[in-house]
Amino acid sequence: MQLHGGNILGSDVGKAGATTFRAINPATDQPLDPQFHSATEQEAGRALELAEAAFPSYRSQPPEAIAEFLEAIAAGLEHLGNELISRAQAETALPENRLISERGRTTSQLRTFAKLIREGSWLDARIDQADPSRTPQPKPDLRRMLVPLGPVVVFGASNFPLAFSVCGGDTASALAAGNPVVVKGHPAHPGTSELAARVVQEAARDCDMPEGVFSLVHATDPSLSVALVRHPATRAVGFTGSLQAGRALLDAATTRPVPIPVFAEMGSVNPVFIFPDAMKTRGIQIAQSLAKSVIVGVGQFCTKPGLLIGLRDANLTTFAKNLADAISATPCGTMLHSGISERYRAGIARRQSDRALQLATPEPSNLAATQVSAAVFATDAKSFLGNSALAEELFGPATLVISCESHEDLEEVARSLEGQLTVTIQATERDVEQHGPLLDILREKAGRLVFGGVPTGVEVAPAMHHGGPYPATTDPRFTSVGTAAILRFVRPVCYQDFPQEWLPPELKDENPRGIWRLTDGKWTRAAIGVRPAVSA
Repeated sequence: MQLHGGNILGSDVGKAGATTFRAINPATDQPLDPQFHSATEQEAGRALELAEAAFPSYRSQPPEAIAEFLEAIAAGLEHLGNELISRAQAETALPENRLISERGRTTSQLRTFAKLIREGSWLDARIDQADPSRTPQPKPDLRRMLVPLGPVVVFGASNFPLAFSVCGGDTASALAAGNPVVVKGHPAHPGTSELAARVVQEAARDCDMPEGVFSLVHATDPSLSVALVRHPATRAVGFTGSLQAGRALLDAATTRPVPIPVFAEMGSVNPVFIFPDAMKTRGIQIAQSLAKSVIVGVGQFCTKPGLLIGLRDANLTTFAKNLADAISATPCGTMLHSGISERYRAGIARRQSDRALQLATPEPSNLAATQVSAAVFATDAKSFLGNSALAEELFGPATLVISCESHEDLEEVARSLEGQLTVTIQATERDVEQHGPLLDILREKAGRLVFGGVPTGVEVAPAMHHGGPYPATTDPRFTSVGTAAILRFVRPVCYQDFPQEWLPPELKDENPRGIWRLTDGKWTRAAIGVRPAVSA
């Protein structure tokens, strides 16, 4: 497929903007063809106007039609074969096997949402039948279900060019819910974004979806991102990235004349608490597994463990040395782009200048522009608590070991933490008995509690929760991974005393889709007025 470098506006291509840019291969520091045209504000507005016009038709599509659309996107991504993987590798320096795995995750997500909407029970249909004889007031007939919000703006993430980008979980869940999508592609991988977007464009055409159900715009200027959020047609936002960028989008959304929700995943240090008995009995194994977790993907996972916390003793000292040795033995890695590597290096330099921190790994030399080495720092609880910057995410392959003098120190460090995507607990049964109050504290800090493992590796499953209290995300009630991600882009509507012929199929007495419904307080698939069969 020959890349055109334009913005995909429904079924058209737009190149009105005079500003152009190229992707840079982070491994070679060389620009890649072609030039990509940054969208003008008018083009971005056109994409959202098309989405708004498409919404009434798209939300009315039968679930089977939307499911086939999602499946066509998945098949199209697979059909691109090595072309997609090669371009993504050139733009991100991520290994081929990692990208192949990520493509599989992306297509699996699309097919999982197709299956979800075919079955239909996710709509949470609830029915309370009327009771005209009730006194002193008759009871009305009430029927409630979830409906789509409207056009959703999705921002592609730098660290997952497939699974959290153009066709990733935000787009898949928004489309599955019945919402048109406008994607703002990440400027670090515009070619990968265009290839994926053209797959969606082709699938929309082949599946006879309304024009405007999907668009892609490019931009390097943050002002266009704000313009997309503030456009009156936008009804919700999905974002994965830095706290600074996510907060700017949230502020733009909340100061609109009509505020809209922003579902932003913005960062996490993912603390790991290693209790004494676990440290004593499994310290070597824990150090080895955490070393791999810190450096996987050059530390560019949102779930990288950035804080490792334990009680000061000889076992913690041995653990820290084993961790540093394991990390030091790994080769330097190439980060996704120069902006990320520069911020990582600046963060390492700030930590090296802090006298309260000790660097436990050797300092590298003669690294290329986007190459970095992993780092292990160590400090004590008092120094950590006295420097709030140490609790902020350092994106890249670095971690900080914190030694605590007492159980009270452990609890104080736990209380000081902001919201996290994950908190990991390495403990034995004996440890759990002794540290019950700490577990209660940690539950309030995270969206996912991991016991005995590592936080990296986010299973795409219905029970997964990839979210957490602010600043990990802007709304801890929702996840960006798993089938529950669809709930971000819907709202409930209640129909009161409506005639049967005007009700959606999911709320009609006969329940033509056969979905689970909460009818008069009981979950059932039975039609109203029909008793379920009773086995002999």
